[in-house]
Amino acid sequence: MVPTVPLSEDVSMPRLGFGVYKIPDDETAEVVRTAIEAGYRSIDTATLYANERGVGAAVRESGLPREDLFVTTKLWNTDHGYDAALRAFDTSLGELGLDYVDLYLIHWPLPALDRYVETWRALQKILADGRVRAIGVSNFQIPHLRRLMDETGVTPSVNQVEAHPRMQQAELRAFHERHGIVTEAWSPLARGGDLFHEEVVRTVAHKHGKTPAQVVLRWHIEMGHVAIPKSATPERIAENVDIFDFEFDSQDISGFATLEQAKRIGPDPDILGA
Repeated sequence: MVPTVPLSEDVSMPRLGFGVYKIPDDETAEVVRTAIEAGYRSIDTATLYANERGVGAAVRESGLPREDLFVTTKLWNTDHGYDAALRAFDTSLGELGLDYVDLYLIHWPLPALDRYVETWRALQKILADGRVRAIGVSNFQIPHLRRLMDETGVTPSVNQVEAHPRMQQAELRAFHERHGIVTEAWSPLARGGDLFHEEVVRTVAHKHGKTPAQVVLRWHIEMGHVAIPKSATPERIAENVDIFDFEFDSQDISGFATLEQAKRIGPDPDILGA
């Protein structure tokens, strides 16, 4: 139901995933089960979210073969450094209760701390050991990516960043495309509400017989992104995955381009942790 994008010769990632940020751990398993039943095959969690245990339980109890589900988790800021990163991954794998993780990301670069290169080397070790199928980063800017690539020779498979119609990240996405890095969008719906009331969004939604949320998520697909919307409402969960039966035309793309404000709703990766 959900198309995939290749990360390597033998690893493919669904173009739409399910985010579990701010879902309490004791509610996560049930919410993720609902998402899996709705058609999601990719689940995105993190150490920060404190719900890896619930995600793992839902994956194990889904009744699906493990290889049919794609699980992402992330290393938190307090675990930068080679040895600390290895320990953090062990902890996450234990919380998930899984034999491996499909994608492991460095959550933030923390350039002032200046440990993201050695942390990246730890992720390479985990990959070589076969405990993760792909490695990447989150919230990395172009200079951070260049440094990783120059100093280690290993390019991240994925960079998960804030991206939505009001923060379209054109320069960063172009860099990703040149280097074969998949752009994954967190907060893909921005803050919903006011974005959904934009005339462009409402016009495109009416034109295709879809909701504003569905056309914003479809915009991500048209841009080549992986998107990870989050919801705890069964109806919304089902709505968000129902975006693969229509396509944008050039007029739709042009309309969404006018929404760019280059305005973040999250932290600036260059200064977080400074």
